[in-house]
Amino acid sequence: MYYSSGNYEAFARPQKPEGVENKYAYIVGTGLAALTAACYLVRDAQMEGNHIHIYEKDPIPGGACDGFEYTGLGYVMRGGREMDNHFEVMWDLFHSIPSIETEGVSVLDEYYWLNKKDPNYSLMRATQNRGKSAHTDGKFGLSDKAAMEIMHLFFTPDEKLYDKPITDFFDDEVLNSNFWLYWRTMFAFENWHSALEMKRYIHRYIHHIGGLPDFKALRFTKYNQYESMILPMVKYLEKSGVIFHYNTKVADVKFDITLSRKLAKSISLITEKGEETINLTENDLVFITPGGCVENSSLGSQDKPAEFKPELEVGGGWDMWKRIAAQDKSFGHPENFCSDPEKTNWMSATVTTLDDRIPPYVQKICQRDPFSGKVVTGGIVTVKDSNWLLSWTFNRQPQFRTQPKNQLVGWIYGLFTDKPGNFVKKAMRDCTGKEICMEWLYHLGVPVDQIEEMAEHSANTIPCMMPYITAFFMPRSAGDRPDVVPQGAVNFAFIGQFAETPRDTIFTTEYSMRTGMEAVYTLLNVDRGVPEVWGSIYDIRCLLDATVKIRDGKKVTDMNLNMAQKMLLKEALKKISGTEVEKLLNEYNVI
Repeated sequence: MYYSSGNYEAFARPQKPEGVENKYAYIVGTGLAALTAACYLVRDAQMEGNHIHIYEKDPIPGGACDGFEYTGLGYVMRGGREMDNHFEVMWDLFHSIPSIETEGVSVLDEYYWLNKKDPNYSLMRATQNRGKSAHTDGKFGLSDKAAMEIMHLFFTPDEKLYDKPITDFFDDEVLNSNFWLYWRTMFAFENWHSALEMKRYIHRYIHHIGGLPDFKALRFTKYNQYESMILPMVKYLEKSGVIFHYNTKVADVKFDITLSRKLAKSISLITEKGEETINLTENDLVFITPGGCVENSSLGSQDKPAEFKPELEVGGGWDMWKRIAAQDKSFGHPENFCSDPEKTNWMSATVTTLDDRIPPYVQKICQRDPFSGKVVTGGIVTVKDSNWLLSWTFNRQPQFRTQPKNQLVGWIYGLFTDKPGNFVKKAMRDCTGKEICMEWLYHLGVPVDQIEEMAEHSANTIPCMMPYITAFFMPRSAGDRPDVVPQGAVNFAFIGQFAETPRDTIFTTEYSMRTGMEAVYTLLNVDRGVPEVWGSIYDIRCLLDATVKIRDGKKVTDMNLNMAQKMLLKEALKKISGTEVEKLLNEYNVI
């Protein structure tokens, strides 16, 4: 497997790998990484569909990319996905996946047309004082000292960031800024999370720094992520003859390990009929999804809290990974991610409006008609003075194909689940859906004497607790996540958020899909380049643009410098006078 960029390889079709007709594939899970691996096995490795088996412990596919109407409960979305125009692997695959709505159109086509016609941006990024603007006003609000702290992290080598939390590099100069409010709520970072992952994110999205305050950097799907992304992939695979096994848990994978090679020898399954073992040969390829950010998640209801249950179970992604990791040190260290659920949890809630009482409050804040079918909030609206650090969003409506035209379906989430609310004096994790809705309505500015009645009769709210939703952000070091294909691996690969691939960022659709593509291309020696991670970090124009925008447009010459520094800057400006360097710095408002 090798990386490439440019149209030459992007448009090429690889030849059929030698011997693929004699190989079989066994894929653990049906999240984006697993489905992507299956799609690349079909499209580029040209494996027969009936040679591919996919095992899913739940009755439906999708993993963390869900969106489902549960009978007797209502619409549920545990999370949402924000896309970037430079998700190179995602778009490489989705240009080949047919739309399930329009014949002759790809998933990429419909996504591209939608976001060109209706570009995303927010008109209200944050509120306070019960629905009033927090007046972040598109500013990061960083002092020179704070900007230098971010710059220091940016240039620190990875090796010096192993096992370090963000607070080792940022103090209140950063942590009390608008920058951190935007960042932590958009990406769900906590102060104690990994400085290494923080650095990766800054590197990966340096070209989008200017788009963070109003979300104009983002793209969204038409419907929820399950209907817009997962279902088209599943339909493509089913049409190709791929075999799905639902309600089937993978308890363990056993390996034959020597100094020079590692061979997956068997898969242990737990099915509705009992336990089963699949014996493997070198021609049987195994794609393993270790861990899981939505593992152990639980749903509540309008009248019932979502249970916090972090205990690991046989057949779950964490227990399976622990069993696998015990066999070889190159298979990672799951305990570094799943041992402290108090530091890896947050809660979400799906709210469905049932009448015309709540939508006007949404419209007042987002400044758009939520029933227009176009962008509504344009990303999350963060309640700056919320004890739960509550954020909420309504994407284009309807979010579900079956959704009634007079209803809105939105999403709420809180980072601090153990804190009492501002209105509901309970921890978020102890609240029913109705109570979470009450807290949200309070922050929308609904009159206090109307809140409870509206939460009960004008909305249906389903809470979801996720103990391990940010497990991948825990401080880590090299080797804690296994390589996609560990050294010496013969017939297996690790895929998903807890497999290691260089430069890309976890908690993104692209990361999952990239690991799926890399796994297939490596194990089957597909002769075509995997698109490299977008190289904005190496583009001087992006670096200059970000340097100015992160300081709210202030030029380098406006920095608070001492006399010696001012003299050095003056001499440097003299030396570049009349050169292309001066022209470039002026073009990007650096000087």
